[in-house]
Amino acid sequence: MKPLVAIVGRPNVGKSMLFNKLIGKRLAIVEDTPGVTRDRIYGECEWVGRKFMLVDTGGIEPRTDDQILTFMREQAQIAIDHADVIIFLTDIKTGLTASDQEVATMLLKSGKPIVLAVNKMDSTGTLDPDYYEFYNLGMGDPVAVSAVHGHGTGDLLDRCIEYFPPDDGEDEDDDTIKVAVIGKPNVGKSSLVNRILGQERVIVSNVAGTTRDAIDSYFENESGKYVFIDTAGMRKKSKVDESIERYSVLRATMAIDRADVCLILIDATEGVTEQDTKVAGLAHEAGKACIIVVNKWDLVEKDGKTMDHMREDVRRDLAYMTYAPVLFISAATGQRVPRLFELINYVHEQSCTRITTGMLNNVLEDAQTRVQPPTDKGRRLKIYYMTQVGVKPPHFVVFCNDARLFHFSYRRYLENCIRSVFGLEGTPIVLTVRERGEKE
Repeated sequence: MKPLVAIVGRPNVGKSMLFNKLIGKRLAIVEDTPGVTRDRIYGECEWVGRKFMLVDTGGIEPRTDDQILTFMREQAQIAIDHADVIIFLTDIKTGLTASDQEVATMLLKSGKPIVLAVNKMDSTGTLDPDYYEFYNLGMGDPVAVSAVHGHGTGDLLDRCIEYFPPDDGEDEDDDTIKVAVIGKPNVGKSSLVNRILGQERVIVSNVAGTTRDAIDSYFENESGKYVFIDTAGMRKKSKVDESIERYSVLRATMAIDRADVCLILIDATEGVTEQDTKVAGLAHEAGKACIIVVNKWDLVEKDGKTMDHMREDVRRDLAYMTYAPVLFISAATGQRVPRLFELINYVHEQSCTRITTGMLNNVLEDAQTRVQPPTDKGRRLKIYYMTQVGVKPPHFVVFCNDARLFHFSYRRYLENCIRSVFGLEGTPIVLTVRERGEKE
């Protein structure tokens, strides 16, 4: 698992600005109003060859009656509980405040490694004399940073990496497949995990939202070794009033990030809802191998065509996931649950497929002969070659003369050609278009 670094501090010290600087893309909304970042936002970061997750938290106001601020404080607390290292960000412009002292006390209680950073040190060369008062927090040498200009961020990351657990080469056990069970509340995620484990590991009740955390359970059988991650159900934003629910979505997002395969559970009695499409979309965008599992099949009145109709509905509503196999099960009766294992192994294998450049270019040549690349204003798209650069999901790079001519429909056509030859069932494909001469 990648180490987790949380950026914590009181509101408006520049946490989101620093987060965006380190991630290199604008994921966090930056405003001069305190309290703009409400949820924790995750992003992946890399420094000196170590990959880690970075979390931007809402500001902590130690004593507050404002509901949003209380919620942000709880959010930050969750991030602190899960983090391997905490960056405590303060602000040179306001100097050391009583709130900083209180946040520091709260952080020191966590017993986690803390790196103190003083933000808005924008001028280089001279140190603002106010910088020294931050030594009073008792957290060692503060790191002077400027989130706007990026000064000092390297030193900051160097300090964080010192506290990382030793790099165990990404996976602790290579042949263990991590499976995230995701879906909206009350669709039977915990019941399925319990059915597989054969014991009541997860609390099951008819109240939606019983599972609040992502829970890991190790399981081994003749098909292989698995870790099942039972996630809290994700529900519509409008239904999310309780603060506890809010971070269940974030936890589910993190569970998806850790997983190799996602089981997307759908309630057979309700069919595919708008919420299901959102949940499935998260797994699809994360590039995970997916299986669509229609649960509660025992509760549906059936005739000879019911399953085909249901399958068509699922295909229509999740049109962007035509690659994912659909399995009808009942967690309550155990119907078809054993079939899950061969499917999990199969889609995981597919997402790890490597295809040689030679074979890819044969497919590419054949595809271009059958359907000519598009032209625009007399210029024709020329595709030189294609190569695979990654797995989980399979990632291909196509080199051409002009990326603007590479129409979306032609990209989809190429994807379909690759799938028809190599299968790749159950896994999304990433296709990157580069112009010749662009750096790899």
